[in-house]
Amino acid sequence: MRKTILIIFSFLIFQQVFAQTQKVVADKIIGQVGDKIILRSDVINAIEDYKRQGQAAQLPPNPECAFLEGQLIQKALVLQAEKDSLTISDEEIEAALDNQIRGFIQMYGSKEMLEEISGRTIYQLREDFRVPFREKKLADLMRNKIVESVKITPAEVRIFYNKIPKDSLPFYESEIEVSQIVNTPKANKEVEDYVIKQMYDYKRQVENGTKKFETLAKMYSEDPGSKDNGGMYNINRTEKFWDKDFLQGAFRLKEGQISNVIRSKFGFHLIQMVSRVGDDAVIRHILRIPPITDDEIDLSKEKLDSVRQDIINGKISFSEAVNKYSDDEESKFNGGAKVGHDGSTHITIDELDKETVMAIKDLKVGELSKPLVFEDRGVKKVRIVYLKSRTEPHIENLREDYNKVATRTLEEKRQKVLENWFKEHLPTYYITIDKEFINCADLLDWWQFVSNREK
Repeated sequence: MRKTILIIFSFLIFQQVFAQTQKVVADKIIGQVGDKIILRSDVINAIEDYKRQGQAAQLPPNPECAFLEGQLIQKALVLQAEKDSLTISDEEIEAALDNQIRGFIQMYGSKEMLEEISGRTIYQLREDFRVPFREKKLADLMRNKIVESVKITPAEVRIFYNKIPKDSLPFYESEIEVSQIVNTPKANKEVEDYVIKQMYDYKRQVENGTKKFETLAKMYSEDPGSKDNGGMYNINRTEKFWDKDFLQGAFRLKEGQISNVIRSKFGFHLIQMVSRVGDDAVIRHILRIPPITDDEIDLSKEKLDSVRQDIINGKISFSEAVNKYSDDEESKFNGGAKVGHDGSTHITIDELDKETVMAIKDLKVGELSKPLVFEDRGVKKVRIVYLKSRTEPHIENLREDYNKVATRTLEEKRQKVLENWFKEHLPTYYITIDKEFINCADLLDWWQFVSNREK
């Protein structure tokens, strides 16, 4: 059980991704904890989804056994969470759904590709995920409650480290911590007014029948995600990843109606409502991004150069300057830090874009770059980059990697606490497992309590 407890919370995020639409032919209940049932399709689809993510090499031996135990663990934690009256707010569930949908869209390349692969609209996927996400959140809450009092001491960290065979210590490539303050130059009002005037001309051409909206979108829209299909998107009123002003502007329209020019964080839009059913709608839009001149870029550089001097002179800390001056949504609320694939701020050089690599090339630890122009998804921006730390390639040691070793030490101690908790609580649950899993080594503890019930 212990190994599965270690992996289950990273596996479960994939477990019911497309299970609603890709059921196996023969489905049946293969496990139950209390009133929580587990279908065979839940396990099979979870494994297939994991493979689709390119994670096949990380699957454990006998994956059906491991994934079934993962589900049993989650159901037990959810059952206990409900008994202990732990709750999850609707806002938390909505935020989790938003984040997961964004992740899948990024993974599959576009909202349309995700919908095509899953055979479901974004709205339908959200509804499919709602119960699994609630269960996962409750399981996380219960797990945290069980281990919340677990602490470690420096002595325990040293003991944990000294038990690792020297030839098994991990090797770390050079890692760096990089943060940034970003300023997006704003087009001057004359340029914005000119673009808006052009867009109202597009609107007139459609309304008087001179041109079709989709033709103008293909000719003039600067949205690469929809330009080639005439600016078309399927949207839902509840989807949080759309710009709020864009979404509100779209749902004010009647079918066939074209909006006035709407400003969003991406630029200016014309939106045409194609069709609408409840909170679902099909729209077309034209995006225009007012061009930025060298004058606006120079103004941003001057502003960030002044911020840089204030940081160097100690008038403001870098983190304070990020909060006050940066408009980069991805890093503004974590001190401007660049994060790696695992969410860590300690990243390798190959996790950085080429422009950031060039920005830090000549920096020493603790230094700030001068204001630099770069492009972010086609938009010119200006930033100053801070090199917080840099390590040399090395074998793990306590001096440089204490926090990493401490994290593993704490996790091992938590797993022991969880393992003991399950041994104590499993006899109190009603548990059934299908006999096709009788030979699963991962389920030996569970079968023991199934047998106890059947005697």
